[in-house]
Amino acid sequence: MIRAARIPVIALMLLALMCCKPHYTPKPAGYLRIDFPEKAYQIYNTSCPYTFEYPLYGKITADSSKISELCWINIEFPGFGGKIHISYKQVNNNVNTFIEDSRTLAYKHTVKADAISETLYTNDEKRVFGLLYQIKGDAASSVQFYLTDSTKHFLRGSLYFNVQPNADSLAPVIDFFKEDVMHLIETLEWKDF
Repeated sequence: MIRAARIPVIALMLLALMCCKPHYTPKPAGYLRIDFPEKAYQIYNTSCPYTFEYPLYGKITADSSKISELCWINIEFPGFGGKIHISYKQVNNNVNTFIEDSRTLAYKHTVKADAISETLYTNDEKRVFGLLYQIKGDAASSVQFYLTDSTKHFLRGSLYFNVQPNADSLAPVIDFFKEDVMHLIETLEWKDF
């Protein structure tokens, strides 16, 4: 009889151990919450032949890779690992070459891009004309642009983040900084105009 009583006790103990296991439910992949600063701008006005407004949360530095180039700068966003590279060239009957170079640089991202859309920008009053490239997908640069007056000035910009490209996780950040790029484009003026 003693043996018969032990069997239900052992069975109950095994049953209790099986019931005490926590149930595992797989959780979907998630991304960190990103707190964006409030939009506010300041004027970039130096000895360069252009001026524009850029975000207060941005920091302008000289492009260390092109110290010899006049007015090549970066607008850095330290809290986000982002940077807008800006290069400037004087036009000397070669604006078409600069435009084609910009197009080539934007379309180099075709390998990783899902789509590339182009938006024309024209401001006759300020003589600022250009094109904005929006590159969708896991490309290294998601926003690129060029601006020119067609006769003297050519400015090119591109937005990069110091992370492995992932369109899903970067989408809110790209959208946030795309607004800043648009603001830069809309406020750009040539000094000698």
